[in-house]
Amino acid sequence: MVIPAAVRDEIVAHARAGLPNEACGILAGADGRVERFFPAEPDEPSPYYYRIESRDQIRIMNEIDDAGLDLVGIYHSHTSSPAFPSRTDAEQAFWPDAVYVIVSLAGPEADVRGYRIRDMEVTEEELITA
Repeated sequence: MVIPAAVRDEIVAHARAGLPNEACGILAGADGRVERFFPAEPDEPSPYYYRIESRDQIRIMNEIDDAGLDLVGIYHSHTSSPAFPSRTDAEQAFWPDAVYVIVSLAGPEADVRGYRIRDMEVTEEELITA
């Protein structure tokens, strides 16, 4: 998946702004390229898991549809663990065609990685910053 550098920077800034809790959002685009980042409101802020608030998810999905784009990714941050899906992340991966982008804030620099998750099987997906 291709992520423009400006969008990657927005995602990392949103992750840092969400501390001490995980931040989340939806990535929209077409043909494996992210065009827009939609920061989302968590339904219950937590440093251990994320879940997008349902009304915010509906709003974002409507904006994506209105823009003629597709949901290409789901983003969330890990506040103190590596950029790898947790068991909870894998269990809640409801969009098998999406790339799940995780931003780890555990180190001095943000680590941004992408994964495909299908039936609890996790496969790393290359993220290309353009």
